[in-house]
Amino acid sequence: MSGEDEKVDVLGGEPQCPQDVVELRERVATFVRDRVMPCEPVLDAGGPEGADTLRRLQGEARDAGLWGLPLPVEVGGQGLPLRSYAHVAEAEGASDHGPAALGSAPLLDVLMLWRHASPAVRDRCVRPLAAGDLRACYAMTEPGTPGTDPFLTATRAVEQADSSWELTGRKWFTSGAADADLVTVLARTDSLPPDREGLSLLLVPTCAPGFRVVRELPVLGAGGQWEIELDGVVVGGDHLVGERGKALAVAGERLQLGRTLRCLRWLGQARRAFDLMRDRAVRRTGSRGALADLQLVQSHVFESLLALRTTRPLVHEAVARLAEGRDAHVEVGLAKVAAARTLQQVADAAIQVHGAEGLGPDTALPALFRTGRAARILDGPDELHIGSVARRVLRDQ
Repeated sequence: MSGEDEKVDVLGGEPQCPQDVVELRERVATFVRDRVMPCEPVLDAGGPEGADTLRRLQGEARDAGLWGLPLPVEVGGQGLPLRSYAHVAEAEGASDHGPAALGSAPLLDVLMLWRHASPAVRDRCVRPLAAGDLRACYAMTEPGTPGTDPFLTATRAVEQADSSWELTGRKWFTSGAADADLVTVLARTDSLPPDREGLSLLLVPTCAPGFRVVRELPVLGAGGQWEIELDGVVVGGDHLVGERGKALAVAGERLQLGRTLRCLRWLGQARRAFDLMRDRAVRRTGSRGALADLQLVQSHVFESLLALRTTRPLVHEAVARLAEGRDAHVEVGLAKVAAARTLQQVADAAIQVHGAEGLGPDTALPALFRTGRAARILDGPDELHIGSVARRVLRDQ
């Protein structure tokens, strides 16, 4: 077979994947493509119909043996190791709703509470989270305060005589807060801003008196982010997550894994945009022939493939270091910036090839582009990661 006739492996650039994981990835990709993606308009709209649809998809995922793949076996998951799950996460994340439908969405909360919560909280909350019976979210950033500077956290948690904690403050851009049963709150328990010490994490039930969802914060027109208020919310002493005053160690562990998982999902969405662009270029014809014959369209395809192929190794390098328990600040920073840029670039090129149709509701491209643009700010803006990586490299020199 000549080089011209060989089928291009768009997934190139990843480490060798065991055959059983390849087969699992294909099963997940099929589930997301055939069952989750057709339901995206209903899931995006939310409400009772969206909730019912999500529950139905979760049941189908359980029946298919695809539920909770990366969650620990001890809490009801399938215990797929991070290196193996990384190959699956791209396929799962091709839809924003894939992780929730397949039961991997609570992975960060499950791991954080499994490792750092008190035995009482762990017993009450972790299994229901893994089963999808409870939902959790994470509240770190605050209005009027740079989200990249946790040392300025003003939310207070004051210890009471009975060892309980009273929390007062506001948080915003808290993903999924409106539907959450639990929220982990970064609060100052000791000292004053901008002291680097004295920050703690506390788990707050959203049904607690004094907890209030203030408003939704649409991101480029899409919902899912919320501002919340804690007005004298009281939680038990056993709701402290990790050691008092040591929140940033737990948060750092969570953030490195969380950013890497998002990179994998962004790669999946970039691949989805690439496939849409390639299909459009081949199928769309005009008076001058197929779009695929135009050099400018070929340039879009080439640059997009180049971005995908050069980003994937960076992401999997971050995965490998995290899986080995090694410091991955540089690798995660490189991966996060590259993956966010790649998703925005490929989605933008796909929109260009689609023309006006790429701006409308008949394709997933507007949502993919919106996610790519927001990805360059949320979870740490490009500038934060660029500066952090550069400082580490220069310091080591």
